[in-house]
Amino acid sequence: MTDDFRPGPLDQTAVEAREDVLVFTTEPLTKDVEVTGRVRAVLFASTDGSSTDWVARLCDVDEHGVSRNVTDGIVRVREATPGESAEHVVDLWSTSIVFRAGHRIRLQVTSSNFPRGDRNLNTGKSEESATTARAARQQIFHDPARPSRIVLPVVTAD
Repeated sequence: MTDDFRPGPLDQTAVEAREDVLVFTTEPLTKDVEVTGRVRAVLFASTDGSSTDWVARLCDVDEHGVSRNVTDGIVRVREATPGESAEHVVDLWSTSIVFRAGHRIRLQVTSSNFPRGDRNLNTGKSEESATTARAARQQIFHDPARPSRIVLPVVTAD
C-alpha cells in the first residue's frame, strides 16, 4: 500500500464516527488484562444482498478515549440468502497485548475495509468483471438465540 495507509496502531476516531461502523466497548477495565492468541469475532448477521463482507477490528481505548487498532479481519460471504440470519466467524488473527487498567476494549464491526480488503459490490457478481455496485443493508444480532461476540484468549487478568 502507499504511504497514505500507514501500518501500525492508528487513531480510529474518524472510522468510529461513521454511521456504517457499529462499535461495542467495555467499561473501563479495573485491572490489566493480557490477551495472547487467536482472536475471533462470531457474528450472527443478515444482509439484503446476495454477497457481502464482514469486517471486525479489535481496538484498545486509552484513558483519554483514543481508540487504536490492535488487529482486524474480514470474511467474504459469496452466497448469502438475503434477509436470513447466519453465523459468520471473522478471524482477527493472533495478537499479544496487555489492555491496561483504565483502558477499554472495543470491537468495530462493518462490511468494508477498502483498500485493505477488496471491495465487495454486494451483488454476487464477479468482482473482476462486474461494473455495478449496490449499498447493502446489514444487521447484526446479539440476542440469546444469536449471540454475536468476540472471542478473546485472556491469559491473565491482574
